[in-house]
Amino acid sequence: MRVSYGKARRKKKNRIFREAKGNWGGRSRLWRTVQETIIRARAYAFRDRRVRKREFRSLWITRISAACMQRGLRYSQFMHGIERSGILLNRKMLSEIAIREPAIFDEIVAVVKAALPK
Repeated sequence: MRVSYGKARRKKKNRIFREAKGNWGGRSRLWRTVQETIIRARAYAFRDRRVRKREFRSLWITRISAACMQRGLRYSQFMHGIERSGILLNRKMLSEIAIREPAIFDEIVAVVKAALPK
């Protein structure tokens, strides 16, 4: 007797078609195209979950760098001073402080400048 996988196959196809919903044309209607689309989409999603982290770190560094330049300090000097002064703030928090609380960031820069060697 031939095995048809009727119910199980339909369930699998429906799950993948649901995932392809919203794609244009055959990418949401044709089984082979839908499979290719979903495989590629999952690969991009996996890759870009990691890329997003890199991009955010880059954004934070750019913000800190701009804030430091306004106060007469280079980013690399600032980070070296942060390390020497023992301030335990990560780049995300430093960039948020630089944007939302410039007065506090000025105080941090003063501490950092004091910690740097002359």
